[in-house]
This record gives sequence, C-alpha cells and structure tokens, in this order.
Amino acid sequence: MKASILDLRYRTKDILKALRNREKVTILYHGIETGIIHPVEPENPPGAAQTEFFGMYAKDKESVQTTMKRLRKNRYAL
Repeated sequence: MKASILDLRYRTKDILKALRNREKVTILYHGIETGIIHPVEPENPPGAAQTEFFGMYAKDKESVQTTMKRLRKNRYAL
C-alpha cells in the first residue's frame, strides 16, 4: 500500500488495517518514497506449552471437573 502524509493523518484506520493484513505501507512525500512501515512479526506466538500456566495442576490427583467445581464455587460456600 502507498500512503501520503495526508493519508497518515486522515486515513489512519485504513493504514492500520493494511498492517494487520501483513502489508507494507510505503510513505510518500510530494510523490517521492520517504519511508516504509513494516508490520510487526510475532517472535513466538504463545501456545499452550509456552505459557507459565501449562501443567500447573499436573501433580493434582483430583479430576478436571472436580477442580473446576472447586474453582467456580460461590465465595461463601463451605
């Protein structure tokens, strides 16, 4: 995508949409290419195995359903 300085000001939404679609945006000033905006590439997208919570209940003996009931119980339930 090519965008002028005025496009940066008035069509920012379209430029951000192009960046979300992994397009490079070339900035023009008086019709001359001045710069390029590159979309950010994620280094390591977080997966289940990469988060700190993965496996935190591995040593628990209770079932998943029992754990979820315990976590979701009412505040004052005894």
